[in-house]
Amino acid sequence: MIRRATKLDKIRWVVAFSTDFVNVLSFFGYYDLYVRWRDFGVPWPVVLTGAVLLLVFNVLATRPHRVAMRGGRRPTAILAVTGVIILVLAVNGLMWAIPAWLGMLGLFVRRRTIVILSVLSVVLFNLYVALLGAPPWGTLLVQSVFTGVSVGGVLTNLWLWGVAKEAYEGQEAQSRLAVSEERLRFARDLNALLGQSLTDIAARAEGASRTLPADPAAAAEEMFAVRDLARRSLREVRSVVQGYRAVDLDEMLASVRAVLEAADVRCTVRAETGSLAPETRTLLATVVREGATNVLKHSRAERCTITIEDGVLEMSNDGVSGPAGEHAPNGLAGLAQRVRAVGGTLEAAPTHEGGYLLRAAVPA
Repeated sequence: MIRRATKLDKIRWVVAFSTDFVNVLSFFGYYDLYVRWRDFGVPWPVVLTGAVLLLVFNVLATRPHRVAMRGGRRPTAILAVTGVIILVLAVNGLMWAIPAWLGMLGLFVRRRTIVILSVLSVVLFNLYVALLGAPPWGTLLVQSVFTGVSVGGVLTNLWLWGVAKEAYEGQEAQSRLAVSEERLRFARDLNALLGQSLTDIAARAEGASRTLPADPAAAAEEMFAVRDLARRSLREVRSVVQGYRAVDLDEMLASVRAVLEAADVRCTVRAETGSLAPETRTLLATVVREGATNVLKHSRAERCTITIEDGVLEMSNDGVSGPAGEHAPNGLAGLAQRVRAVGGTLEAAPTHEGGYLLRAAVPA
């Protein structure tokens, strides 16, 4: 479960659990109830009722934080029930749950509103304590600190969650953009190649159709030329599809590293490419490009390592999740055929350490 979680899921868990710390501040209320029973003779049924109310408050108080992080509607019922509970406890001189409730409410109202309510809660409760004849100064200090920590902490955590969510969505957009740019580059190549070829074929076929009634032999020669042109175009299309066009390996490594790091994947490259033949460089560059595309599209990697030595390319990442059968992208099947055609091997599979390894070995 944890392995399948995205970075955003992990950030959400951290923010949610750290926000729950605000709720922990209200646990001082249990000790307060115990002291009242032990030292001041408060009847145990009253203490028990207060403890039950405080427990209900603690259970309900974990919900609004998560609703706010999901962007859900304000949980009016929960806020109302917990509000009644803190009023009952406050009437009995327990203020420990008030800061936590204000922290919950601050997620769904304007900041100016929650600031005003926070000040009013401190003033009114301490006036009430003073009217009961107890010195309010200690309570005033503790309630003010707890209220500031609760409201400020919750609002800060919600802001941090918003920033993290925007950053993650930006990284996702960068990953999708990198894949889209690669597809557009491929589409432009095909368009440039087929556009002119098909235009020539259409023009020659039309000329042959006009020549046919008057000079069948010339029309036949023209159709033979159309056939040769179509075959040449087919070979060129296959070259583009299979990636036989020359691709600079060093440029590809630099480009892939930049794209992966832009997608928040730490990329380490150790490559010895100087002694490789041009055909080998082109083939390995195609493998690197396909591997990077798969990292962006099919994994949740945080680290990626690319090494090239003596014609052996190893590209590993830590983003694998799920059964091994889920990690055999179709694009690697064509690459495996090309690598085998030059006497090499290509393997791609999850590792025992929980990562994923793409390995291509070709004659150097």
